[in-house]
Amino acid sequence: MKLLSVAIPCYNSAAYMKHAIQTLLTGGNDVEIIIVDDGSVDDTAKIADEFAAKYPEIIRAIHQENGGHGEAVNTGLLNAKGLYFKVVDSDDWVNEAALRKVLDKLRELVQDGQSLDLMLANYVYEKPSINKHKIMDYKTALPQDRLFTWNDIMFFKQSQQIIMHAAIYRTKLLKDCGLKLPKHTFYVDNIFVYHPLPYVKTMYYMDVNLYRYFIGREDQSVNEKNMIKRIDQQIYITKIMIDDTDVMLIKNKKLRNYMIKYLCMMMTVSSVFLIKENTEESLAKKQELWDYLENANKKLFVKIYNRFLGRSMNLPGKAGRKIVEVGYKISRKIYGFS
Repeated sequence: MKLLSVAIPCYNSAAYMKHAIQTLLTGGNDVEIIIVDDGSVDDTAKIADEFAAKYPEIIRAIHQENGGHGEAVNTGLLNAKGLYFKVVDSDDWVNEAALRKVLDKLRELVQDGQSLDLMLANYVYEKPSINKHKIMDYKTALPQDRLFTWNDIMFFKQSQQIIMHAAIYRTKLLKDCGLKLPKHTFYVDNIFVYHPLPYVKTMYYMDVNLYRYFIGREDQSVNEKNMIKRIDQQIYITKIMIDDTDVMLIKNKKLRNYMIKYLCMMMTVSSVFLIKENTEESLAKKQELWDYLENANKKLFVKIYNRFLGRSMNLPGKAGRKIVEVGYKISRKIYGFS
C-alpha cells in the first residue's frame, strides 16, 4: 500500500502541470500521484498519459467529463489507495526536501502503530512576478513534532486557518465521513478541510514549508476580481458549511471554537467582497447571508456576530463599509493572499 496518495486536479493545465508532478515524483514509490484530467481541451490529457506511461508504478491518469475542481478531488479520493490523501493544485507544487521529511514522519508513525488522522505542514504564498513569498505557519497554534488532540491546540491567529494546502488527511477518514464536494463550484477547498474536522481525533504538525501556493494568474479563483464575480459561489459554499454540522453541539470546546472561527472567516470573506462590490444588490446579499445564518442557527449567529470580525462586517453606513475596505487592503498587503 502506498503511504500517500496525491490528487492533482487538472483543467487546461498543460502550461504548468509538469512542475507540480515533477516535485511530487521525488517522493518515489511511497507516493501515488493521481492526475485527474477534468475535461481539458488543451494538451493536459496527453501530458497526463505520458507521465503515467513513464512512471506506471507511481502515476495514474484519470480522464473525466468536466465537473469542476470539487468533482476532480472527489475522483481522486475515490481512486486513492494510499494511507493518506492530499490535494495539490496543478499550478502549485511542493518543496522536495519538505516532502521527504513529511513522508519519513508518516512512515515512522505507521511503523510505530500510531493512529494519525490529520498531518499539518506550512504553506507558502508564492508571487514570482514580484519575487515575493510569505510563509504561513502554525507554530503559535499547534504543538510541534508530536501527536496531539484538540485539547492540546493553542491560539489560532486569524492568519492561521487550516486550509487545504496545509492538510494531509487519513484517506479512510475522508471516505468514512462521507466527504463529497459539489460539482461545478469554486471554493470547495473550504468544505474539504471543514467537513472532516469533527471526525479528527489525532493530529501532527511539522514546521516545514511543504506546499507552494502560486499567486499571480488572472484566471485564478482567488483573484480579487474573480472573487467578486463569483461571489454567489462563495456564498453558496458558506451556506453549505453553515448547514453541514451543528457546531454548537460539538462537545470538545476547542474544536467547537475553532469551527466557529472558521465559519466566521467564511462569513467575513463573503461580506468583504459584497461590500467592495458596493451595489444595492450586493449589500442586500450580504444582509441575506447574515439572516440565513441567524435563521439556520441562532446560537451560532450570536457567537459569530459578537466576534470582532462579525461586528466589523456589520458596521452601519458608508463609514462602516469604508473601514471594512481599509482593513481588507491592510490584510491583503500583510498576508499577500490574493
